Amino acid sequence: MVHFLNAVNYTLFFYYLAGNLAYLACLIIALKTTAAHQRRLESYRLEWISDSPLVPPITLIAPAHNEERSIRISVRNLLEMNYPELELIVVNDGSKDYTLKELHEEFKLRPVRAVYVKELRSAPVRRFYRSDVDPRLLVIDKEAGGSKADAVNAGLNAATSPYVCIVDSDSVLEKDALLRIMIPVLADPKRVVGVGGIIRILNGSDIVGGQLQHVRLPRKGIEVIQVIEYLRAFLIGREAWAQGNMMMIISGAFRAIPHGPRACRRRIPAERNR
Repeated sequence: MVHFLNAVNYTLFFYYLAGNLAYLACLIIALKTTAAHQRRLESYRLEWISDSPLVPPITLIAPAHNEERSIRISVRNLLEMNYPELELIVVNDGSKDYTLKELHEEFKLRPVRAVYVKELRSAPVRRFYRSDVDPRLLVIDKEAGGSKADAVNAGLNAATSPYVCIVDSDSVLEKDALLRIMIPVLADPKRVVGVGGIIRILNGSDIVGGQLQHVRLPRKGIEVIQVIEYLRAFLIGREAWAQGNMMMIISGAFRAIPHGPRACRRRIPAERNR
């Protein structure tokens, strides 16, 4: 029995030692690649990209389910993103609250007949709405599909841009987030199959008018652990995996991918998750 317990202790010890050494290696790689990425990003003039007529249009797809408390400011912030040609599709995924009513009141929606090719399976669509306040906004009202993927599929069927960016409807994005996320695509459009951003927890931070003002750690211990876990998974882990060309997944909260026929020609995995 003693030998068995010793064997278990040694097994657990070396397991945790190997795991922590692996995370340490990932941290070193992530710090180096992040510093290099920041230097490379500073060499780009985002205002030049914003003013260029060659930047491809992009469609933002934001699934929304029971988001009545935040949908107004979230959609307004997405429409204020700094990008030259932008379309926003909000998919009301069978909300049982007043999400659709809030959108009607804030953006003066009117029923329209939109181009909708049902290439991807989704729950039935009830109606399409276009905003009289900002014609870039299209709202899809559909029956609940039971998953975010179902709502995203409906948005993809209605999107008309060569690239789509899928975001959570309660996410807070920086104004130039789309410009920065599209830099790898513009640099090498034939090889990049998808790009994503670093996801952070906003608990404890100051948000005014839907915009991040100051980044702070939360006060509760469990929330601090959540912040650390997000940094480990989205910053340290994925930066290191990307350097080994082993990135197999991009965060669903903020990602951009080719759309339509362009997506069928992509064969080489994405190089970065930035």
